Amino acid sequence: MHDVVIVGGGGHAKVVASVLSSLPGYRILGYSDLEDRGLLRGDPYLGNDEWLANFARKSPGLHLVIGVGQVGLGMKRSELWRTFQTCGVCFPTIVSLHATMSREARCGEACTVMSGAVVNPDAAAGTGVIINTNCTIEHDVILHDWVHVASGATVCGGVEVGTYSMIGAGATLIEGVKVPPCSIIGAGATVIRSIAEPGVYAGSPARRIR
Repeated sequence: MHDVVIVGGGGHAKVVASVLSSLPGYRILGYSDLEDRGLLRGDPYLGNDEWLANFARKSPGLHLVIGVGQVGLGMKRSELWRTFQTCGVCFPTIVSLHATMSREARCGEACTVMSGAVVNPDAAAGTGVIINTNCTIEHDVILHDWVHVASGATVCGGVEVGTYSMIGAGATLIEGVKVPPCSIIGAGATVIRSIAEPGVYAGSPARRIR
């Protein structure tokens, strides 16, 4: 049985806690955050980042799951990962029992795959990727580190999404397109051709709006 602390106490952390609670082999001790937000699905607040760093150093084999959602295009999540790596903790990949994950798909450290997600053969997700509720990640997709694919998005075969990018809820990326690092694809957008430069893209077909 692995002891787990969830890093973050907001809405995304609630979903992470729900997924974790149904997985065998994990015991949630509670969550850390900058402030006490009350109970997280019944799990207690444990302390801030400083407390967690001290606790982790005294707790060999402690597992941390990052429950921070889309804050600063994934930079906050990667910062937390770098900070606590030095404490000797583990960052497991968490896959919901209600997700469909091909045996030929690969997910890196600290990834979370939520309920209803489908990840098909030879898709690859880097470190810290979030594949959120009811997403479809088709064959041969590459999601680089710290990408967040929001609820209900569809990423078609052969798509490549650069580091720190955000794919909004219900967005669709047509087969073979490439999205550069640090891009935001708005909710419901349809990307029908590769994107040349980072920015915020919205509409169908998606166009850069800033």
